[in-house]
Amino acid sequence: MEEKVQQRVCINFCSRLGKTGAETYEMLQAAFGESCLSRSKTFEWYSRSKNGRRSFEDDPRPGRPSTSHTEETVARVREIIRADRRLTIREIAEDVGIAFGTCQKILTEVLQMRRVSAKFVPRLLTAQEKDDRVSICTDLRERAKNDPNFMSSVITGDESWVYGYDLETKQMSSQWKTASSPRPKKARQVKSNVKTMLIAFFDIDGLIHHEYVPTGQTVNKEFYRTVLQRLRDAVCRHRPEKWRSGNWILHHDNALAHRAVTTNEFLAKHNIPSLPHPPYSPDLAPCDFFLFPQLKKTIKGRRFDNIQVVPANARQMRAITKRDFQRCFRQWQKHWNKCIKAQGHYFERDKTN
Repeated sequence: MEEKVQQRVCINFCSRLGKTGAETYEMLQAAFGESCLSRSKTFEWYSRSKNGRRSFEDDPRPGRPSTSHTEETVARVREIIRADRRLTIREIAEDVGIAFGTCQKILTEVLQMRRVSAKFVPRLLTAQEKDDRVSICTDLRERAKNDPNFMSSVITGDESWVYGYDLETKQMSSQWKTASSPRPKKARQVKSNVKTMLIAFFDIDGLIHHEYVPTGQTVNKEFYRTVLQRLRDAVCRHRPEKWRSGNWILHHDNALAHRAVTTNEFLAKHNIPSLPHPPYSPDLAPCDFFLFPQLKKTIKGRRFDNIQVVPANARQMRAITKRDFQRCFRQWQKHWNKCIKAQGHYFERDKTN
């Protein structure tokens, strides 16, 4: 209401300066943007100003004041909305027996509520799955606290699809615009069918091993066993101190190939310990919240007709600095704390995270 009054004052000012109604409306649009009064309302208040009106408040409405906006009504609306947050304003108003506008005012102004869409999450977690997330995060946090070399000994890895064409993020497609310029538009698109799977492993110092799965090959337990062998060879070449001491721990998620008997036998044979990872928890996997988004950011919005070109463009993984990987491991520890604080629920990430 205060902004409407401000605009009415501006209309009166423009009319006194001799501006036309059309000129006044254009100036309001430039100054107030999307919150500008409608064209009809602008001309209505322009005419009132020309006719000598000096009050900028709404005319008093006839009839008795509304008695439906009471503490009892507010309490009833609060009770109903807590029982079912998907109810519409009209459904709540009919249930309480008040007008639509009164109900809307109670929800938005008194209760300070707004209707938002549900956030997509990997899964609606059960109580046991939430407990597992808290338990594992607590264990990892204690190990990191008690062993200063724990984080530097971890090698984490995962698989992800890389598409020949992947959609731009909202941030990438955003543009600078003035208040009066139209909002940019773009058509809905889908990811391409041209794709390849990337497998990558890294530690706190940087990338250790990555490879692309051959076309037609699935990441089953037999193939993953060969991947782990190539990872061991890469550790020998790129992390000789870890290879000589044998002081490294593997972290991967709960994919079928990762927890297969043959995979566990391979790890036991070569004395490679592994860290637990709670199911349905990409928010606790460094590849999912750090490496793969970093990689795909460079190729999103670009189109590759030949999938063989994608690996060449994805080599920008090598450009990620050691400082970035160290920051990732610090973020990982923060994610443990957030998960514990959220009692196992999925948590909101920081904008800088």
